[in-house]
Formats: sequence, structure tokens, C-alpha cells
Amino acid sequence: MARERRYWLLKSEPSSYSIDDLERDGTTGWEGVRNYQARNFIRDDMKAGDGVLFYASNVNPAGVTGVAEIARGGYPDPFAFRPDHEYFDPKSNEANPTWYTADVRFVERFPGIISLATLKATPGLEQMVVLQRGSRLSVLPVTEREFETVVSLGRRR
Repeated sequence: MARERRYWLLKSEPSSYSIDDLERDGTTGWEGVRNYQARNFIRDDMKAGDGVLFYASNVNPAGVTGVAEIARGGYPDPFAFRPDHEYFDPKSNEANPTWYTADVRFVERFPGIISLATLKATPGLEQMVVLQRGSRLSVLPVTEREFETVVSLGRRR
């Protein structure tokens, strides 16, 4: 039986990695996630073909800048094993990895940002996890309806 496609919102600070960077690169690893709940989403739930809303965080305005997809589902973050890398974790090892990454592929960049304020004001997005108080994870689940609503907003800009 085929697995149902899932949807995600991935946050990145544009000064670190933007939708423009992803468009240029085509595909990138989503390494450096060091939160256990976000790690669990990547390790246990992300699969190739899942849809992604690319969210620019820590900017004004913050919001969704485009669409991507999961190119490769969760696998051990190779940088966790490299002592010379900023994401190195001496407690993680290849036999029992602590941290996971996924590969993300560019799909489209919206003509304008779908701001957090716009998301909050859009009917049907009231329960979207990114809009909930205290929601600070860089990897968040999104429903299919939320994904389609945001993509529709982005294409109307």
C-alpha cells in the first residue's frame, strides 16, 4: 500500500540559507537540526516526495517564500560525526546516530513572501502549527489543506 504524502514547513534564516540559495543549489541537506522533536519528524516521518513550505524566519517580515519537496527522507546527519564541523556531536556515532537530516529539493519561489500576518489572517489556517503560541521548531508538520492554501496564496502574489 502506498504511503500518503505528508507536508512540512521548514524554517531557515535567510542569512544562513534562503529560498534563493535552494533555487541556485537545486537540492540541499537539511542538516544541523539539534532539537529532538524536530529530529524525530525527520527520522521517523519525512519521506521522499513529501511537500515542503520554505519559511524565512528571523526576518521582517517572516513568512513562506516558496515550495520544496523532500528528495531523500531522513538519514543520519554526517556532520554530527565530523570533529572539525560546527554540527559535530561527540555523543553521536554512526552505529547509534543521534541526529538526522533529509535532502530538500527546490520546486518554486513565490513572487512575494506570504507573511506571518497574512497566514494568521487567512481563513482555514487557524490551527496551523507555525501560528500556535510557543511554536519555535524549525521542522513542523502541515496538513494537506494548509499546504494547498499557502501555495495558492503564494501563486496569487
